[in-house]
Amino acid sequence: MRPPRFVGAPRFVALGDSLTEGVGDPVGDGWRGWAALLADGLSEGPGRFTNLAVSGAQTRDVLERQLPAALELRPGLVSVVVGVNDTLRCTFDIQAVAARLDRVYQACTEQGAFLLTACLPDPGTMLGLPGALAHPLARRQRAVNAVVHALSERYEALHLHACEGDWTTDRAMWSADRLHPGERGHRQLALRFHALLAEHGLATGPAPSPEPDFPVPTKSASLWWLATAGTGWVARRCTDLLPQLLALAADELGHRARGTSARLDLRASAAVSAALAALSVSEQPGAACPGTPQRRRTATKRTGVPGTAWAAAGRSAARTTAITG
Repeated sequence: MRPPRFVGAPRFVALGDSLTEGVGDPVGDGWRGWAALLADGLSEGPGRFTNLAVSGAQTRDVLERQLPAALELRPGLVSVVVGVNDTLRCTFDIQAVAARLDRVYQACTEQGAFLLTACLPDPGTMLGLPGALAHPLARRQRAVNAVVHALSERYEALHLHACEGDWTTDRAMWSADRLHPGERGHRQLALRFHALLAEHGLATGPAPSPEPDFPVPTKSASLWWLATAGTGWVARRCTDLLPQLLALAADELGHRARGTSARLDLRASAAVSAALAALSVSEQPGAACPGTPQRRRTATKRTGVPGTAWAAAGRSAARTTAITG
């Protein structure tokens, strides 16, 4: 299907968590971030941009709080980048995550909005956790990414494959906490999203510059942030995730000792397959709002892909691009 074109500057609404809120890219007393940088390049004239993303948001928050506010704005373009915080909770349930994302994607596209999505690196690897702690988190993030890939194809979203590539290991791209991009990283995301939109005729304004406006925070400033805000984040996660993560790590070590680690990957793969199989494919989108494209919904059948191949699931989609630098 030939991608639609917007009539004038689209109303762009961003949904998600701290990544989309802009944490790591401070401007004045607040955050800017990749979505705001992208909004400036969607058209030659002034755009209409609303950032509804909130730090700490999970898929439930996007569905129940951010989505209703977004639909009231009747956007032409909606970004939905969320899921990492779900993996960092003891209540993680990939079937619930898939169901919520499906409802969010469906509601946006039924109103005529065009979707932007992305898959993300796993937090355990980014934080440099020991293998027994990092592997369970990586398995969860791969599961979320597989769901996002499959649903992005189903709803014909423009998808950015951001979970791999040089940018994930380039320290200059990341803030002191190693979980959020710094200004360079946010600019890289904005630049890649802009290239993807421009390729399909959906961005006509200037591409964001990859060069930062502000100097990189000093080492002392980074350490101060980690000692204040960063410590609070760790404390909140320890009371929620750590007890379960320790149990998962013990299970990981037990399987490793018995040489049966592949079973954990297969178990998680089966959970992803079950989550996607549970989603209905019978609904049809409603009428598009004025000035935005009417779009056809395509059901995509996705089977489980074991091990590290999950992160590549769906990468062959026509509207997927990767961050390479």
